[in-house]
Formats: sequence, C-alpha cells, structure tokens
Amino acid sequence: MEDNKKKQINIELSEDIAQGIYSNLAVITHSSSEFVIDFIRIMPGIPKAKVKSRVILTPEHAKRLMMALKDNIAKFESVNGEIKNTESSGTPIPMNFGGPSAQA
Repeated sequence: MEDNKKKQINIELSEDIAQGIYSNLAVITHSSSEFVIDFIRIMPGIPKAKVKSRVILTPEHAKRLMMALKDNIAKFESVNGEIKNTESSGTPIPMNFGGPSAQA
C-alpha cells in the first residue's frame, strides 16, 4: 500500500528566481540526447535580442513539459476562452511590434 503513495518533493524557490524572467519568444533546438529551450525578450524597435534564460531537458522531461503545458492550457481555456494562435495565420513574429523604430 505504501508503494502507491506519491512521494513528496520539497522544492525551494529563492526570492530572485521567484521574480521570474519575462520572455516573448522561445527558440527550441534538440540533439539526440537533449532539448534546449532559449527564452528571449524582443523589445520594440531594437533589432537585437538576447537570450535571457536557457533550459536544457532530457527528451523524456521535454515530453512531460509538453504534456503539462497542454493540460494547463486546456484548463486555462476552459475558464478564460480559447487562446488565439497568431502564428497560424502565417504572420511572422513582428520585430518592431508595429511601433516606431528606435532612433538615436
């Protein structure tokens, strides 16, 4: 009976990590042994963007992340309505966000 109980993990979240990193673009690459997700912040009018965070996962963990995201998106949409997918229209990522270009 004890084997059927889920094990609990004590997860610590430091204050600086709890602040999070804002990202409006993710680039995903993979090899035979790992998936790499680079989280990037693109700013209006600035043609250069930096990777703000990189997460490296095993293929198994990448698949678990995908399933967890699917589950959470379904729960979100059941309460808030469907999330619009702007990429399905074939529109490329707006590098200037439709605003004026930066000038020096």
